[in-house]
Amino acid sequence: MIYLKRLFILAVAIPCLIQSCQLIEPTDENQNTFSRIYSDPDYAEGMLMNAYIALPTNDISFNDVATDDAVSNISNNNYRRAAIGEWSSKYNPFDMWYTSNRIILYLNYFIDNVVDSVEWKWTNKDLSALYQKRLLGESYGLRALFQYYLLETVGGYSAGNELLGIPIYEKPFGIKDNEFKKPRATFKESVEHIYADIDKALQYLTMDKYQNITDPSQLPPGYEDVKSIANYNDVFGNRFNQRINGQFIKALKSRVALLAASPAFSDGDQQLWERAAEYAADVIDAAGGVGSMDPNGHRYYLGTYVDKLSVVKGNDQQEMILRRPISASNSLEVNNFPPSLFGNGSVNPSQNLVDAFPMANGYPINHAESGYDPLDPYKNRDPRLSLYIVYNKSKMSNKLIVTAQGGKIDAKDSTSTSTRTGYYLRKFIREDVNANPAQRNSKNHYQVHFRFTELFLIYAEAANEAWGPDGTGKKTFSARDVIAAIRKRGGIKQPDLYLASITNKEEMRNLIRNERRLELCFEGFRFWDLRRWKLNLTESVRGVNIDFEGNYHYVDVEERNFNNNYMHYGPLPDFEIIKFDQLIQNKGW
Repeated sequence: MIYLKRLFILAVAIPCLIQSCQLIEPTDENQNTFSRIYSDPDYAEGMLMNAYIALPTNDISFNDVATDDAVSNISNNNYRRAAIGEWSSKYNPFDMWYTSNRIILYLNYFIDNVVDSVEWKWTNKDLSALYQKRLLGESYGLRALFQYYLLETVGGYSAGNELLGIPIYEKPFGIKDNEFKKPRATFKESVEHIYADIDKALQYLTMDKYQNITDPSQLPPGYEDVKSIANYNDVFGNRFNQRINGQFIKALKSRVALLAASPAFSDGDQQLWERAAEYAADVIDAAGGVGSMDPNGHRYYLGTYVDKLSVVKGNDQQEMILRRPISASNSLEVNNFPPSLFGNGSVNPSQNLVDAFPMANGYPINHAESGYDPLDPYKNRDPRLSLYIVYNKSKMSNKLIVTAQGGKIDAKDSTSTSTRTGYYLRKFIREDVNANPAQRNSKNHYQVHFRFTELFLIYAEAANEAWGPDGTGKKTFSARDVIAAIRKRGGIKQPDLYLASITNKEEMRNLIRNERRLELCFEGFRFWDLRRWKLNLTESVRGVNIDFEGNYHYVDVEERNFNNNYMHYGPLPDFEIIKFDQLIQNKGW
């Protein structure tokens, strides 16, 4: 309830104060003035909560429908419109410019004017000092995160071929100041500034996780002089597990480093790849190494695992680094169930993605050793295919789903809510939800900001580029070790002969990229991965028509109308370029 209270305070009150909103003839007792921030700790913390509210939830935004992995059956879906030719500096559903800069300015004010000026616990100065440290750590961590989101979406080359990043704002400023007219820093300067914020955050958040302790020996570095375990648990205990922590901040550093090392932003600098690999490996090592990989990390969203969680007890899933709180809902199911289950079938996985899943023996379907049968294409496939995607004659919620001709409303292109590709989404969906309007229920879900599978894949990609498939640098595990563990967990039969056959960096690169595509599908990564890898953006999305005789006819469903000459980098908003002459637009936009 305290968490929700803070969210409400923030969403309604703080933005108005920051923007000097005028209330209509308020009575004295109802008027919130800015000075209340300094006398009401809950109210002051609302400014920080604003950043948490604004965090993107990529795993339910489904920008994958703007890639070769999926389409939407909603004709005016924003991502679909962008993918078929409308993406521009004036129409940009991927934009993070306004959100990120707004939150960065909130955080700057909180860091400079609030966190040191508030008595966070009036009755206990030691406790107040601990709160101040945690909130400072969270603030720097959140600022680094929003700078990363901004850099990912607008980092790019100018018309003069200079690799540019973001404007760097470190201090609060007013509307009359010229600070907001700052030009963009270089990409390298932007990355280094994010690292600096991460390092500042880690000065305060030295613990990997928030958890209750029982003995002074468990106090983390920098907190050895805390005299009261009760005080420590009050500030850094289990109940704060959905807040920015040390483990997340270190993981974020590896994510930033991976972006910086990627082909779109680097010319193959091995040191950048090494840096990304080492940052990821440090977090993996601290968590127990490759052997600590959550055996259920690829299906973390299933009710079997979600319903067991309790923040109060501190029993989060091993897979989670940072997630949102659990809440009961049914919107994912209503939006994505096939129409026979009273859903809208919105996100339709592509044949392109289906073909990326190997056989259960680990071989790609086009490999001579795969055993793939084009007359029975779903037989003996990687188990993750049926875990994430509903195909013809799959069962969902104990109902047979027929996407072939004759399949009634679930058949491809049968109705406006039917699949356009021959496939429906299963990933994230709770099949114990009833979407029938007469009997509708809700089940527990949560959204993810960072999970260990992403971290393992960051390491695998960076380690392979830095040291090859079997190199380990200063660590004890290789890219091959990580990919072997991921594939084994996913259900690839052992021994994994296809993985064993890979002997060079180029082949391993292709496999790692494919495993990332499968493991992180529909989580918002594919759109930006294609760009940072500088891959073809215009591969048409394909689907399958299955006729009455059971024959498979593969067809193009939707074009991807992106320009490979410049659309590996996103645009700055056109309006901002017009307003501020020092802002330089990315080339081509």
